Amino acid sequence: MTRYAVMGDPIAQSKSPQIHSQFASLTKQDVAYEKLRVEAHEFPARVKAFFNGGGGGLNVTVPYKEAAFALADTASPRAALAKAANTLGMDVDGKLWADNTDGIGLVRDLENNNHCTIKGKNILILGAGGAARGAMAELIHRQPASLTIMNRTTSRADALREDFSGEFAIEVRELNHPDELLFDLVINATSMGLQNQTLELSSELFARNFTAYDMMYGATDTAFMLWAKSKEAGLVLDGLGMLVEQAAESFALWRGVRPQTQDVMLKLRDEL
Repeated sequence: MTRYAVMGDPIAQSKSPQIHSQFASLTKQDVAYEKLRVEAHEFPARVKAFFNGGGGGLNVTVPYKEAAFALADTASPRAALAKAANTLGMDVDGKLWADNTDGIGLVRDLENNNHCTIKGKNILILGAGGAARGAMAELIHRQPASLTIMNRTTSRADALREDFSGEFAIEVRELNHPDELLFDLVINATSMGLQNQTLELSSELFARNFTAYDMMYGATDTAFMLWAKSKEAGLVLDGLGMLVEQAAESFALWRGVRPQTQDVMLKLRDEL
């Protein structure tokens, strides 16, 4: 049996063990998966110890995605573009590799599961951390009309724009700064939902029947989702589908087989 895990802080809320257990059952793979709370000062040593102990792969969640990328010896193009990783593995030469499956998980949930068009749309991303980086690395490949970042700290947003400058013309806008551009899709890539907080955004920023997507999820609507419904969003989604889809991509990278996701999503939703 090969051991896998997710590392982060906080980690108690993570559903990754349930998801990967179902994937293993569906694909008849002999794996064990656990969640590990890791403090910032011990993260590099814990990653090293996990793989030295025979671990097969790690998922990495907030707040360590950028730190995970920095630890790796090699990185996939999408992780290199994002400068953040949520998936780690060890190759046959003992080199630590990094990948980022967040973006493809988000895009598959939007396009395949919810029939949302990304191409040609004006997209707003809230946040400029590792989650936003992972999302942007895949969103730009879907050819949106525009991609704008809003973040409480504009210097982080400016740094993110600079990192992607060779790939796409990303805009940075101060919170609630008015513009002629109206957003069709807003993605909450902040972790404020874990504290039941949200940014208060003006409805004047958004096109009619805009789509709102929160990367967080829970048994009930997040604060961001409640805000979006109060602003008459046409479609309001949480990140449960993204969680399952990005996990399926990680599982495929580690095990060489891609699990089906629909039944896993339905079961997970019922268990919230």
